[in-house]
Amino acid sequence: MARPRKITDEELLAACGRVIGRHGPGFTLGQVAAEAGVAVGTVAGRFGSKHALLLAMMTTAAEGVEQRMHAASATQDDPVAAVIAATLVTAEGLEDPATVTHHLAQLGTDLADPHLRAGLRELRARVQGVLTGLLTGADLPGAPPPARAARIVDATAQGTQQDWALAPHGALTDRLRADLHAVLDAWRRPA
Repeated sequence: MARPRKITDEELLAACGRVIGRHGPGFTLGQVAAEAGVAVGTVAGRFGSKHALLLAMMTTAAEGVEQRMHAASATQDDPVAAVIAATLVTAEGLEDPATVTHHLAQLGTDLADPHLRAGLRELRARVQGVLTGLLTGADLPGAPPPARAARIVDATAQGTQQDWALAPHGALTDRLRADLHAVLDAWRRPA
């Protein structure tokens, strides 16, 4: 009879995310195991390798982002506020510059790997899909077509995270809100 799992895959993936935030792309399975409070064999047995663990993180992130973005946007009455609330979901857990820097370093590693790059492409497509839906029918007469507007909003958020990691004045979420308002409020005016 198999032993019951004492830790879920989701808990291991969350531990991996925290470890990447502290160590960047040089993280080890041992660090993930220590963060999760399990043996290295548990992590290796569940995922097989660091690469497979990263692929699982990409898949899980892509699968969960839409639901979290929809939930965040549903609490807003204004379409601009809904887009901003949904976009802020992509920055969850990124409260300090070192964490953002380490995640950005991991992003560089992910981009160099074709499988991880495909996972990132899927994640970005899902994020932009939610934003496209939120921007469709929004009263933003100066905005480009919704899919293009979604790419611009997403790119603004990604760029703001990088900029904030380099010059971390104030909270990241405050900077994101300000930058996103600058773009979205301009679109409220006719072109």
